[in-house]
Amino acid sequence: MTDRIGRRAALATGGLAAAAVLSPRKAAASSTVVAAHYPNTWETAYRDVVAPVLQQRHQIELVITPLLAFDQVARALAQPRGRPPFDCFCLDPGPRRTAIERGLVQQIDRAKLPNLQGVSPGYVDEWGVGVAMQVVGIAYNPSRVEKPTGWRDLFEPKYHRRVAITGFGSTFGTVAMIEIAKAFGGSETNMEPAFEAVRRLLPNVGAVALNSAQLPSLFQQGQIDIFYTNTNNVAALKAQGVNIEFVQPDTGCPAFATTMHIHARSTVANEAHQYINVSLDPAIQAALQEPPPMFIPTQTRTPLAPEVAALVGSHDALSRFIQHDWGVINPQRSAWIERFNREVRA
Repeated sequence: MTDRIGRRAALATGGLAAAAVLSPRKAAASSTVVAAHYPNTWETAYRDVVAPVLQQRHQIELVITPLLAFDQVARALAQPRGRPPFDCFCLDPGPRRTAIERGLVQQIDRAKLPNLQGVSPGYVDEWGVGVAMQVVGIAYNPSRVEKPTGWRDLFEPKYHRRVAITGFGSTFGTVAMIEIAKAFGGSETNMEPAFEAVRRLLPNVGAVALNSAQLPSLFQQGQIDIFYTNTNNVAALKAQGVNIEFVQPDTGCPAFATTMHIHARSTVANEAHQYINVSLDPAIQAALQEPPPMFIPTQTRTPLAPEVAALVGSHDALSRFIQHDWGVINPQRSAWIERFNREVRA
């Protein structure tokens, strides 16, 4: 994986940062940054690509704590004093908003992030910076089921016992359920049509995933053949030889930025800035485009890889994907989670 990523990075930038990705030189770490990351794809990508470069350039060891975004915020809130559980968050829009509102993150120092040059302005504010875009749609097994066209298809009889449903615990689960609600006449403030559609499907559902991390395994095991997810999960499964394709729903794809933040009580803020800056390096962003994980770069100095360009078109086009108002969503999300657990998972 590392060699393949290094070659892609070399093509993207001419080789200086790519050389570090291709053949990182071991160096004794003089300090450590503990970073929370999503399990599986993100954890592996940052351990394989970013950690060796951070160590080589800055003698900083990267220690990764695998946690979903909700769990990162919950763990930080559970430790209101003393040493924080990690120095950096990796968050989707909903948990990001909560972390800022609860005072869990400190402001970034733009002067310490020279690689902000080229990052789309819409992905940066005083509290953090977007390091990758996520695009949400429908994954399916083309050898076992017909290609779907949109969200309403998930509830058609031809997909009975092949569809997996997951709830609001992940960002992509939340936005998918919102788009399902909209497909049946609902909205961000009216989820009733989505719950009604799911209730109708329940007698014929393939699986109800306890959390989004279960979906790839269910798909690999053949228990399901269609589910909503993001492009990262599809790329990871494809790299393992799984027969899977991604569909952009006919009503459009939701997209959102995954952002990095520094814990308000981190004692290694300078090192944390260096970690974020490495993550924004054009060569690193090019390397992380390699499938897997096929992260969509926020760094416009990183040319889009063919696979990513085929999906999103261009850096500018990402702004035209469906966005959601997390100021509206967050106050309702806990109630949606409780209701899903009660009515669907029970």
